[in-house]
Amino acid sequence: MKEETHFENDKRIKFVGTVYDAELLKFIRENALGYLHGHSVGGTNPSLLEALGSTKINLLYNVGFNKEVGEDSSLYWSLEDGSLANKLNEVEEISTEKEENFGKLAKQQIIDNYSWEKIVNDYEEQFMRG
Repeated sequence: MKEETHFENDKRIKFVGTVYDAELLKFIRENALGYLHGHSVGGTNPSLLEALGSTKINLLYNVGFNKEVGEDSSLYWSLEDGSLANKLNEVEEISTEKEENFGKLAKQQIIDNYSWEKIVNDYEEQFMRG
């Protein structure tokens, strides 16, 4: 990907490689300007859920799965020329207030739709009906 995008020439972007240490990954996400999610298939992605729970600015590839998960808590980019670059520029200029708001929306999205409490309640509701 580095060869195709030349992102290594952009000081705003860091490829950190695969990180399996949960605490280190949480630290990276919490201290990053944003999280870039490029998955295009597969439904609800665990790494996206984790990012929404810990990263204020989330830039998601604009496909149905990601929009369903991120809703209004995220920014979306496409494969159109300049789309991702424009979003990165937009994020760099974002106000602290707007950044905080995106973070709150993302965390609320996780609480409302993907927390264990929500999942257990939904299952209980289904079992009580049937």
